[in-house]
Amino acid sequence: MAFFFLVTGISILAYSFATKFVISRLAGLQREVAFAALNVLGLYSFFFRDQGRIGVWMFSAYLGLALLQYLMLRIFAEKANKLVWLAFSAPIAALVLIRYVPASWYVRLWGLLWPVQTSPTLKLAPYFVGISYLAFRCSRLVLEVRNGLAKRPDVWEYLGFCFFLPTMFVGPINSYTNYRRGFAAVPPEIPYGRAISRIIIGIVKYQFFGNILNQLTYSGLLLDDHPHRWIDLPVAMYSYYLYLYCNFSGFCDMAIGAATLIGIPVPENFDNPFAARNVKDFWTRWHITLSTWMRDVVFSPLSKFFVGKFGIQLADHAIALTIVIVFLLVGIWHGVGWNFAAYGAVHALGVVTNHYYTIFLKKKLGREKFKAYNENRWIRAVAVVLTFCYCGASLIFFANTFPEIKQIFSILR
Repeated sequence: MAFFFLVTGISILAYSFATKFVISRLAGLQREVAFAALNVLGLYSFFFRDQGRIGVWMFSAYLGLALLQYLMLRIFAEKANKLVWLAFSAPIAALVLIRYVPASWYVRLWGLLWPVQTSPTLKLAPYFVGISYLAFRCSRLVLEVRNGLAKRPDVWEYLGFCFFLPTMFVGPINSYTNYRRGFAAVPPEIPYGRAISRIIIGIVKYQFFGNILNQLTYSGLLLDDHPHRWIDLPVAMYSYYLYLYCNFSGFCDMAIGAATLIGIPVPENFDNPFAARNVKDFWTRWHITLSTWMRDVVFSPLSKFFVGKFGIQLADHAIALTIVIVFLLVGIWHGVGWNFAAYGAVHALGVVTNHYYTIFLKKKLGREKFKAYNENRWIRAVAVVLTFCYCGASLIFFANTFPEIKQIFSILR
């Protein structure tokens, strides 16, 4: 474990200072080409170099998809018509095709032109590492250019943004406007001590606490082909909740720390989610950049559409319908399988319940009593505990397929 700490820390620092050197010492086209090349070659070295010919083909396909999206951006993003939605939806369509269409279909299609031998169990998604985050970054970039928030990037600026290594794998989902602040004529001051400590904290959370907690999760505790008592189920549930937090937030800590060393701002992705008082509040604290993307790109326009469609008198129900759609999308975005849709549905139920409960309380209590209700420390404490339990229990669908869930309940005595 100490060796992992050392290697991870040295790798992050080496990359960070190399990219910082490129940004600070070069300028103009030279800087953009060098920065893009450093990140693209870094991606190849970390994930594709040791996979032989299939790795070369997959890396080429990944790079080709990104360049195809850039072509869509150039052609359609600044059009004052509905064609802009072609560029917006293209990366999301690519994500769906990569995740949900079996690789054998592409192999057969390619085999019509050029016979190729591959494993029958080949899956595309593992080769397109970070494709979910890349798709959302690229889609939002289209809207930033269309709405005049950002100047359309050239191909090197675009590639540097797409394949920026710290946020490539698990986010946070950074906007292009925020990302380019790191390339300003007067770059932001870099807090080196805080950035390095953030990296160290991330490594400890990700590797040390994550590994300890993982031994008590579903796979570590329950799925061992032995019978278990019912008390082991909540132990596995909430150990997995804590494990996922340490794993995900630890990686984000490393990403934000490395980006800070380079001088590129990256938004926070977590804000003490265990202190959330309801499921809606939870999603303002957990995976914040995904929640923000969904709010800005899906929830706001879709809720306005439904309110206009159903009328202002049904606005509360229109918002509830939008919440259900958004959280089903959140669930599906996280992975392939009905269990992820169920995870999204459970969180939709939690947020919709809070939505109607809030409406009920406001009508029942009035403004002053509702404010007092929200400020009551005992009510808040109970709400925080219930939210923690609900969100932790919901992750059974995130961590396991339905056959695995059935297996878990079959071994409990």
